[in-house]
Amino acid sequence: MIEVSRVEAPSLDLLDAMNRLVPQLSSSSQRLEFGDLRRLIENDCVNLLIASDSETDDIIGTLTLVIFPIPTGIRAWIEDVIVDSSARGRGIGRSLVAKAVETAESHGAKSVDLTSRPSRVEANSLYRGLGFVQRETNVYRLVAD
Repeated sequence: MIEVSRVEAPSLDLLDAMNRLVPQLSSSSQRLEFGDLRRLIENDCVNLLIASDSETDDIIGTLTLVIFPIPTGIRAWIEDVIVDSSARGRGIGRSLVAKAVETAESHGAKSVDLTSRPSRVEANSLYRGLGFVQRETNVYRLVAD
Protein backbone atom coordinates (compact mmCIF):
# COMPACT_ATOMS: atom_id res chain seq x y z
CA MET A 1 0.00 0.00 0.00
CA ILE A 2 1.20 3.52 -0.80
CA GLU A 3 1.03 6.34 1.75
CA VAL A 4 1.36 9.97 0.65
CA SER A 5 2.25 12.50 3.31
CA ARG A 6 3.67 15.98 3.76
CA VAL A 7 7.19 16.06 5.13
CA GLU A 8 7.31 17.88 8.47
CA ALA A 9 11.01 17.52 9.33
CA PRO A 10 14.21 16.58 7.51
CA SER A 11 15.91 13.26 8.17
CA LEU A 12 18.92 11.41 6.85
CA ASP A 13 16.64 8.74 5.34
CA LEU A 14 14.74 11.43 3.46
CA LEU A 15 17.98 13.02 2.30
CA ASP A 16 19.19 9.66 0.96
CA ALA A 17 15.85 9.11 -0.81
CA MET A 18 15.88 12.57 -2.38
CA ASN A 19 19.45 12.07 -3.61
CA ARG A 20 18.33 8.77 -5.17
CA LEU A 21 15.16 10.18 -6.73
CA VAL A 22 16.13 13.64 -8.01
CA PRO A 23 18.74 12.39 -10.53
CA GLN A 24 15.96 10.26 -12.09
CA LEU A 25 14.29 13.54 -13.09
CA SER A 26 17.29 15.75 -13.76
CA SER A 27 20.77 14.48 -14.50
CA SER A 28 22.18 18.00 -14.06
CA SER A 29 20.85 18.50 -10.54
CA GLN A 30 23.22 19.04 -7.65
CA ARG A 31 23.34 16.60 -4.75
CA LEU A 32 21.26 17.87 -1.82
CA GLU A 33 22.91 18.53 1.50
CA PHE A 34 21.03 18.26 4.80
CA GLY A 35 20.83 22.06 5.10
CA ASP A 36 19.28 22.30 1.60
CA LEU A 37 16.61 19.81 2.61
CA ARG A 38 15.95 21.62 5.90
CA ARG A 39 15.55 25.00 4.12
CA LEU A 40 13.15 23.45 1.64
CA ILE A 41 10.97 21.87 4.31
CA GLU A 42 11.01 24.93 6.58
CA ASN A 43 9.90 27.28 3.79
CA ASP A 44 6.29 28.31 4.47
CA CYS A 45 5.37 28.21 0.77
CA VAL A 46 6.73 24.71 0.14
CA ASN A 47 4.90 21.45 0.69
CA LEU A 48 7.24 18.53 0.09
CA LEU A 49 5.14 15.40 -0.38
CA ILE A 50 6.50 11.88 -0.32
CA ALA A 51 5.04 8.54 -1.29
CA SER A 52 6.12 5.64 0.90
CA ASP A 53 5.57 1.93 0.55
CA SER A 54 3.85 1.07 3.84
CA GLU A 55 5.23 -2.49 3.77
CA THR A 56 8.90 -1.52 3.41
CA ASP A 57 8.84 2.14 4.59
CA ASP A 58 10.83 3.00 1.44
CA ILE A 59 10.30 6.46 -0.03
CA ILE A 60 9.42 5.76 -3.66
CA GLY A 61 8.16 9.11 -4.87
CA THR A 62 8.15 12.82 -4.22
CA LEU A 63 6.44 15.99 -5.38
CA THR A 64 7.00 19.63 -4.48
CA LEU A 65 3.93 21.84 -4.20
CA VAL A 66 4.49 25.58 -3.83
CA ILE A 67 1.55 27.69 -2.62
CA PHE A 68 1.93 31.45 -2.54
CA PRO A 69 -0.21 34.58 -2.46
CA ILE A 70 -0.16 37.13 -5.28
CA PRO A 71 -2.39 40.19 -5.78
CA THR A 72 -4.86 38.17 -7.88
CA GLY A 73 -5.26 35.31 -5.41
CA ILE A 74 -3.58 32.18 -4.11
CA ARG A 75 -1.41 30.35 -6.63
CA ALA A 76 -0.28 26.73 -6.50
CA TRP A 77 2.48 25.21 -8.57
CA ILE A 78 3.60 21.58 -8.78
CA GLU A 79 7.28 20.88 -9.47
CA ASP A 80 9.61 17.89 -9.46
CA VAL A 81 7.16 14.98 -9.58
CA ILE A 82 9.38 11.92 -9.30
CA VAL A 83 8.47 8.26 -8.97
CA ASP A 84 11.29 5.77 -8.50
CA SER A 85 11.90 3.88 -11.72
CA SER A 86 11.46 0.58 -9.86
CA ALA A 87 7.98 1.56 -8.64
CA ARG A 88 6.36 3.07 -11.73
CA GLY A 89 2.99 1.84 -12.96
CA ARG A 90 1.51 1.50 -9.46
CA GLY A 91 -0.47 4.77 -9.35
CA ILE A 92 2.11 6.57 -7.21
CA GLY A 93 2.29 9.66 -9.44
CA ARG A 94 -1.50 9.84 -9.46
CA SER A 95 -1.60 9.64 -5.66
CA LEU A 96 1.05 12.34 -5.25
CA VAL A 97 -0.69 14.74 -7.64
CA ALA A 98 -4.12 14.09 -6.09
CA LYS A 99 -2.73 14.90 -2.63
CA ALA A 100 -1.09 18.07 -4.00
CA VAL A 101 -4.37 19.23 -5.56
CA GLU A 102 -6.24 18.52 -2.33
CA THR A 103 -3.62 20.47 -0.35
CA ALA A 104 -3.71 23.41 -2.77
CA GLU A 105 -7.50 23.59 -2.63
CA SER A 106 -7.47 23.48 1.17
CA HIS A 107 -5.20 26.55 1.11
CA GLY A 108 -7.60 28.46 -1.15
CA ALA A 109 -5.91 27.98 -4.52
CA LYS A 110 -8.41 28.15 -7.36
CA SER A 111 -6.06 26.43 -9.82
CA VAL A 112 -2.90 24.35 -9.84
CA ASP A 113 -0.23 24.76 -12.51
CA LEU A 114 2.62 22.52 -13.63
CA THR A 115 4.86 22.01 -16.62
CA SER A 116 6.16 18.84 -18.17
CA ARG A 117 8.52 18.24 -21.05
CA PRO A 118 6.79 16.75 -24.12
CA SER A 119 9.22 13.81 -23.99
CA ARG A 120 7.71 12.72 -20.66
CA VAL A 121 4.83 10.94 -22.41
CA GLU A 122 3.59 8.98 -19.38
CA ALA A 123 3.66 12.04 -17.12
CA ASN A 124 1.76 14.14 -19.65
CA SER A 125 -0.83 11.40 -20.03
CA LEU A 126 -1.21 11.25 -16.24
CA TYR A 127 -1.76 15.01 -15.95
CA ARG A 128 -4.36 15.03 -18.74
CA GLY A 129 -6.08 12.02 -17.15
CA LEU A 130 -6.33 13.95 -13.87
CA GLY A 131 -8.05 16.86 -15.61
CA PHE A 132 -5.12 19.20 -16.25
CA VAL A 133 -5.42 21.05 -19.55
CA GLN A 134 -2.58 22.42 -21.61
CA ARG A 135 -2.55 26.22 -21.53
CA GLU A 136 -1.89 28.54 -24.43
CA THR A 137 1.06 30.38 -22.95
CA ASN A 138 4.74 30.99 -23.37
CA VAL A 139 7.16 29.87 -20.71
CA TYR A 140 10.25 32.02 -20.36
CA ARG A 141 13.39 31.28 -18.41
CA LEU A 142 16.31 33.47 -17.48
CA VAL A 143 19.33 31.52 -16.30
CA ALA A 144 21.49 33.29 -13.73
CA ASP A 145 25.18 33.61 -14.56
